[in-house]
Amino acid sequence: MSDTSRPLADQVTEFLSRRARWSPIEIAFWLVAASTIWLFPARHLILTEICIWALFALSLDLILGYAGIISLGHAAFFGLGAYAAGLIGKYDIIGEPALALVASGLAAAGLGFATSFLVLRGSDLTRLMVTFGISLLLRELANKYSEITGGADGLQGVEIKPLLGAFRFDLYGHTGYAYSLVVLFVLFLLARRIVQSPFGLSLQAIRGNPLRSSAVGIATNWRLVAIYTLSAGYAGVAGALLAQTQAFASLEMFSVERSADVLLILIIGGTGYLYGGIIGALIFRFLQDYLSTLTARYWQFWIGLILIAIVLVGRDRIAGWSCSKPAASTSILAASSRPIRCRCRSRRARATP
Repeated sequence: MSDTSRPLADQVTEFLSRRARWSPIEIAFWLVAASTIWLFPARHLILTEICIWALFALSLDLILGYAGIISLGHAAFFGLGAYAAGLIGKYDIIGEPALALVASGLAAAGLGFATSFLVLRGSDLTRLMVTFGISLLLRELANKYSEITGGADGLQGVEIKPLLGAFRFDLYGHTGYAYSLVVLFVLFLLARRIVQSPFGLSLQAIRGNPLRSSAVGIATNWRLVAIYTLSAGYAGVAGALLAQTQAFASLEMFSVERSADVLLILIIGGTGYLYGGIIGALIFRFLQDYLSTLTARYWQFWIGLILIAIVLVGRDRIAGWSCSKPAASTSILAASSRPIRCRCRSRRARATP
């Protein structure tokens, strides 16, 4: 390693180690989340939904907040994971729910990998239409093969075995909430490790400037394929959690409304940092529950009004979808690309008479 590159390598190492440290606020957040298992037993059903929505939003944030890939059909992977878990439980293919959860996530990840090559082609508008079309296609396939999926009536007769052979899923959601919270925490740890690694920094560089990222030697397409596949797997796990905790799967899990809701959650919580989906899910679900008690018919009107206010007041969050925020990772990659830019300018200067 040359003397000129050594300071840059030390800077990268120090930056990555600093990002990987847990702050006291993060530790306190997860301790409070764990304490809700015992503090709020009467609210376990809604807390289970929050965990599932948070994991679903986390999956979308991996591609939207870190890679700049916008999707209007992320419910395709959510629904596939839900139906996979439901069919596994109904026909007793895998007895252990945790293993069935992994299998459902892998099925969704496989679909994500197969469709990633279509999604990565074109601009944001093209990606919106392609992801939306994939979601509609899977919904119609599930509706057509009603002898397998149950069609419009949903997948019924799903029976989930006790977790680890000891913890039975009850009507009050005690086991389901603890199970969902543990899955959310484990997958959050994995996502946190990924986005704070050199791979995660390269994704942010691609999001900011794909051409410059390619110029400095980053394999942009394969990195986007990898994160899109991982995001699909996360969404499939979230759908499988919903099917296992409710013992039911329906065509609504493929709906565009579900994809729009998870986008709304990210708008509320913010994109580009992993806690945005969790915080957004908390606010969205409790706000939805509160407004529906006030006005059961028009609660969506107030949700839309709050969304407009968030967009008008916090416009910089939405701007972060298409342009990167100044960060140390951008400066590091920009510093590494300066010699290439200088050489190009010198060549143009020599070519000019």
